[in-house]
Amino acid sequence: MNAPRIRMTHTDPTTHHAARHRPRGPSFEVIGTPDVGYAAAPVPETQSGVRVELASEGTASVATGLPVLDHLVGELARTGRLRISLEVAPGSADQEVAAAGRGLGEALAGPLRATGASGRGWAWLPANEALAGAILEVSDQPHVASNVDFSGQRVGGLESDVVARFLEEFAAGAGLNVHIRVLEGKDPEHVLGAIFKALGAAIGIACRE
Repeated sequence: MNAPRIRMTHTDPTTHHAARHRPRGPSFEVIGTPDVGYAAAPVPETQSGVRVELASEGTASVATGLPVLDHLVGELARTGRLRISLEVAPGSADQEVAAAGRGLGEALAGPLRATGASGRGWAWLPANEALAGAILEVSDQPHVASNVDFSGQRVGGLESDVVARFLEEFAAGAGLNVHIRVLEGKDPEHVLGAIFKALGAAIGIACRE
């Protein structure tokens, strides 16, 4: 049996999309479509202020203008043992998310390539009934591939396509090849939590020996 694959979509008209598979009803659904890679769209002019440090205990002070994204970045910081300070100037939701993702990625580009950093990491973590994994490696050709389709879903008022945009911009800013896999999960909020927890843990590993 083929492993489940993810698709997170966005609205960039220059990107080719395979036929869209929407979840039936309000719950998350893993689908069997081929992996889809993403090229980050141009970042809007919205500015961000970011500071990232390695720490023994992860903490975050985040103000993106989107509370659910603030929470998810906090989860990333906690599992990655990172001290993150991130503030984004007000703009549209897409602008705020793009600026947050690109700014955080660029702040991590250095630690990921520092002397002694492995530059690669992987982790599997749960959030309630959801289980997700993240595998990443520094790369001159940033890429995001996943096996979950959140199109048509909203989590805390945040459109799932916006989450995909964050991941695209983050990978582009950091210079990472990122693969996300979800094995279990029905509640979209829990699935997103598991994804960001796993992503944070993988980043933390990649920034260390």
